[in-house]
Amino acid sequence: MKHVTMKLAAAAAVVALTGCATHTPLVSGPVIAAPLPMPMTLERVNNGSIFQAGMASASLFSGEVRPRSVGDSLKIDIAETVRAKREVNTDTSRENAVASKGPGSKSASGVLGSLLNLDASASGSDSFKGAGTTGNSSSFTGQLAASVINVLPNGHLVVAGERSVAMNGGTSTLRFSGIVNPRDIRPGNIVASGDAVNARVELVGQGDVSEAATRNWLQRVLTSSMTVW
Repeated sequence: MKHVTMKLAAAAAVVALTGCATHTPLVSGPVIAAPLPMPMTLERVNNGSIFQAGMASASLFSGEVRPRSVGDSLKIDIAETVRAKREVNTDTSRENAVASKGPGSKSASGVLGSLLNLDASASGSDSFKGAGTTGNSSSFTGQLAASVINVLPNGHLVVAGERSVAMNGGTSTLRFSGIVNPRDIRPGNIVASGDAVNARVELVGQGDVSEAATRNWLQRVLTSSMTVW
């Protein structure tokens, strides 16, 4: 009994040391990038044109500047809805019947008579009916400010951002990353998450509530092998 108690105490110590299972983040890499340093001030040559090289990408009729460089910010309107449904119905049946009758003979007797006077029949049937339905529905809405962390050669923007909220000993973190076409940016520098290429959205939590709702790998092994867990 003492030996078993020592084993349980050692297992509990290992569980305490291992802690909760680590979460592999879906959004990997940096979520913010510092703006590029401003170039040295050089005398600009007046070419007599409205357009000047290096000018901000603002409209002539609006003072709003669109994000186009590393470090610029924009808003991501997260509105993800996924619905899937699949139904399968199967109904099959089969019937078999066979009959055999000998030529018959009144003079034959014994085994030969049994074969000649053979009169046999057999029948069978089988059927199968099955049905299955599966469905999945999920939605994710929110808004997040993101930064441009890279500009691709075709002008598309690689954006990423995160927002963390701590309350009552727990922390919730919302992360987003994706590639945005500048033409999809709406007024107010807002882009829909559905327009982002390779979009990744995740909401993770840390704290007492998340730790109480998860188990590490050792606890899962002990649960399947020991009733005390």
